[in-house]
Amino acid sequence: MLSSLLEIVFEVDDKISCRAAWVLEFVCGAKLEVLTPYLEFFTSQLKKVHLDSAVRPLAKICEYIAVDCYNNKLSILKLPLINIYKEHIIEACFDWLINDEKIAVKAYAMHTLFLFGKEFEWIHPELKIILEKDYESQSSGYKARARKIMGWMDRNEQ
Repeated sequence: MLSSLLEIVFEVDDKISCRAAWVLEFVCGAKLEVLTPYLEFFTSQLKKVHLDSAVRPLAKICEYIAVDCYNNKLSILKLPLINIYKEHIIEACFDWLINDEKIAVKAYAMHTLFLFGKEFEWIHPELKIILEKDYESQSSGYKARARKIMGWMDRNEQ
């Protein structure tokens, strides 16, 4: 059943994919472990998605995954989330952050990258550069989230 939903989500030029992405977000929000057998497919397809209404729920799912891996002592996904899957998520999040995406997508991407930066040391310096460069030209929502993330990074460095 979930495999069919994922196939629809990643039919990226079909408007129905947006609705499927919303459903997937709700499913993952309630029971993230159902995504475990599909992590390879999910993470490898992220960069294909381009419709705004589909990108936002996928960015949120990436945030769920990162929070589960780095903030949860009893992680559901830590073992099956191998580095190549993490790299796919990191790549997608950086793309979302530097491209013309809505603030919610950028906020989820910032948080996800911050969390992955706990493991991959190169992420925080790159993330900080992007946040500082874009800070003045972005919305107040972006600025608020960027300040929060930069504060976390500064505390992590100490």
